[in-house]
Amino acid sequence: MRRWKIEIKFLTRVLVAAGLVTAFAVTPVLAQDEQFIPLLVYRTGPYAPNGIPTANGYVDYLKLLNARDGGINGVKVKWEECETKYNTKIGVECYEKLKSGASVVNPYSTGITYQLIPKAPVDKVPIHSMGYGRTAAADGRIFKWAFNFPTTYWSQASAFVKYVGEQEGSMDKLKGKKIALVYHNSPYGKEPIPTLTILAEKYGYDLKLLAVDHPGQEQKATWLQVRRYRPDWIFMWGWGVMNQVAIKEAASIKFPMDHFIGVWWSGSESDVVPAGEGAKGYKSGNFHGVGSGFGVHADILKHVYDGDEAAAKGNNFGEVLYNRGVMNAVYDTEAIRTAMGKYGNGVMSGEQVRWGLENLNLTEVRLKELGLEGYTQPLKVTCEDHEGNGPVFIQQWDGQKWSKVSDWISPMRDVVRAQIEKAASEYAKENNITPRDCSAEG
Repeated sequence: MRRWKIEIKFLTRVLVAAGLVTAFAVTPVLAQDEQFIPLLVYRTGPYAPNGIPTANGYVDYLKLLNARDGGINGVKVKWEECETKYNTKIGVECYEKLKSGASVVNPYSTGITYQLIPKAPVDKVPIHSMGYGRTAAADGRIFKWAFNFPTTYWSQASAFVKYVGEQEGSMDKLKGKKIALVYHNSPYGKEPIPTLTILAEKYGYDLKLLAVDHPGQEQKATWLQVRRYRPDWIFMWGWGVMNQVAIKEAASIKFPMDHFIGVWWSGSESDVVPAGEGAKGYKSGNFHGVGSGFGVHADILKHVYDGDEAAAKGNNFGEVLYNRGVMNAVYDTEAIRTAMGKYGNGVMSGEQVRWGLENLNLTEVRLKELGLEGYTQPLKVTCEDHEGNGPVFIQQWDGQKWSKVSDWISPMRDVVRAQIEKAASEYAKENNITPRDCSAEG
């Protein structure tokens, strides 16, 4: 529990005991001199292998800011974790517990994100579902309080199709090809289906949808269908133990692993290492740096681990999902810094941070200053566009490490943005939301 809460409760007990006030007479004014970020994490359960490194990366970057810089522009960052077990109901309970004074919330679950979106404008706590959640939230005119930059599932789905077209020789060569989508049977796993379906109609490939139920440990029937279907390419929208099981199953039927591509949540060390040699050649999407050779890693090693590389690696230092947690923390804290540029250096409210998220502009120069040169692409968020640029690249596992094996792939914005606006418009009608006039926003 945060220190100021403990102190207020202690003071209240003292005053009550002294007979100076009754137990219900005190309405404390909560003074807070630290920027509070609640952390919804899952360090236990079937998704822990993915949740742990992500949480570690996020926390280590906050520790770096406090140790090296004294916080954000001198304002210390405070955080508190709440274990969700990747369970939507528990995740919402965690949010309710920690929302007071929150700067921004990262649900780390599409299911939780869907539940929190209606709460955000009421509670004045912005949501950052980085590369997950409700894709339609990229339309900031409807979803004022939700952000999913730097990219979305629909953008990634279109980038995957674009990549396969390049590998086949041209987009025209997709006609008649068979693509299977092995997906987690949840809102998260179903997110790419509309885009892949539209693109199947446009380019003439055959799409086979294969759902895997939570948690994904039993997939024999799924891979029997894969063997019968004999796809040219497989896309996977998996998470947690589902990923490693799927990769093992693909290897067991001798599917060519360089034609098996996972979403960015299906491309970490914990997904491939359990499959051993069978995972070699497997690919996945990504949108940030691979490995620990960046300036930000040197700073974390120095200021957070006192140069102890073994201790750092014990906390997943440099792994794909650790790096994703770092990236997430960079986005959030730079949005807070952006808000301070408008409102002054001090503790930012959720409303002020929302403005910072919507006006975030991470240039190449700023990325270099943060030790992130070459780590990711520059990003500019606007009132209309809460997704940003949306590019991804493909990485490949060589049995020991991940390597970037493609250039940055821009999504098919003409297809994706039209879908986003259509879905956002439908959401607005269903929920009685009047779209914002972004030209009038300050």
